[in-house]
Amino acid sequence: MNDQPLLAAVGVSGFDERVYRLLLRQPGRRAAELAAVLEVGAPRVRAALARLDGNGLVRRVRSGVYEAVRPEGALASLVSMRRMEAEARLAEVIKGAGELALLYDSGRMGASGAPGVVEVLSDPQAVRRELMEQNAMASSEVLYLDTPPYVARPEGYGDSNAVEEANTREFLARGVDLRVIYCPASFHRPGRLETLLRLAQEGERSRMLPHVPFKLRVTDRRAAMLPLMDGVYDHIAVLRPSRLLDALIELFELYWERAQPLAGRQAPPDDGPSEEEQVVLRLLKSGLKDEAIGRQLGVSTRTATRKIAAVMERLGATTRFQAGLEAAARGWL
Repeated sequence: MNDQPLLAAVGVSGFDERVYRLLLRQPGRRAAELAAVLEVGAPRVRAALARLDGNGLVRRVRSGVYEAVRPEGALASLVSMRRMEAEARLAEVIKGAGELALLYDSGRMGASGAPGVVEVLSDPQAVRRELMEQNAMASSEVLYLDTPPYVARPEGYGDSNAVEEANTREFLARGVDLRVIYCPASFHRPGRLETLLRLAQEGERSRMLPHVPFKLRVTDRRAAMLPLMDGVYDHIAVLRPSRLLDALIELFELYWERAQPLAGRQAPPDDGPSEEEQVVLRLLKSGLKDEAIGRQLGVSTRTATRKIAAVMERLGATTRFQAGLEAAARGWL
C-alpha cells in the first residue's frame, strides 16, 4: 500500500496522517499504544487524535480510545469544507475591491517603471480602449461572471442579442475557449436565454449559479476587468499578473465547479415530452406552486410533487429552474 503523504492539501500534517493511517490499520488502539508503535510521546499522539477528530476523520468511542471514520465519506466532507473555507477567504478579496482605487495614483511599481498591478479606468473611452485591447489579445481563454445591473456600454459596445452573438462567434472562430457563469438575473433582455442556448450549442461553455456576486472578465489569465461600483462604466479595475489576479481566477474556478450547465445534451427528435409532462412544465414556467399545480391537474399536492420530480429526473435537472432551462434547450417549451 502506498504510504506517501496524501492529506496535506486538506490541512492534515504529516504526523497526523501517520496516526490516522495507523488507526485505520489497527482500530481500537489507545493513544499510549499508538505512541509506542510510532515511538513518540503519548501527549503528541493525543493532540493529533484531537485534531483528526476536529477534521471528522476519527471519532472518540470511549476515554482514550478513537476509531477511524470510513475514509470515503470523511474525506469528501473534509475536502468540501476546505473548498468552502478557501472560497470564503477569496471572497474577502472581492469585498475589499473598493480599496483598489487607492492604488490608482501609483500607476507604476517601484522605481523600475514596471506596469502597475492595478489600474483604475474612470473614463468611458479608456474603458472602451481596454475592452478592444483585451478582445484583440485574447488567444486562448476568456472567463466571465455575468450579473446585472446592465447599463449603457461605452460607444461602440452595444447591448443586444445580435451584438452578443457576433462577439461570441468571433471569439469562437479564433479558437478562444469561452467560459461564462450566468445567474437567473442574467436573462434581463427579451430573447437572451434563447440566444445563450444557441451559443452554447455553437461552443460557448456556459453554466448557471443561483447567484453571481459581481461582474468579472479574465483574458488569457493575464488581465482582468472588474467594476468597482455597480451601474456605471467608470471606475473599472484592470488587474495585471499578480497574486490578486490569481485569486480571482481561483475563485472563478470554484464557482465553475459548483455551477450547473446552462444547456444539456440535445434530446433525439422522437424523445419528446408526453402531453402531461408538457402541461407540468408549462405550469412550472408560470410560477405556480405544487398545490396550485395539483389543482390544475386534478391531483393531490403530493402527487403533483411526484410528477414534477419525475419530469426533473427525465431532464437530468437538480433544480426547477435548471429543468426549465433544459426543457427550453430541448424545445419542449
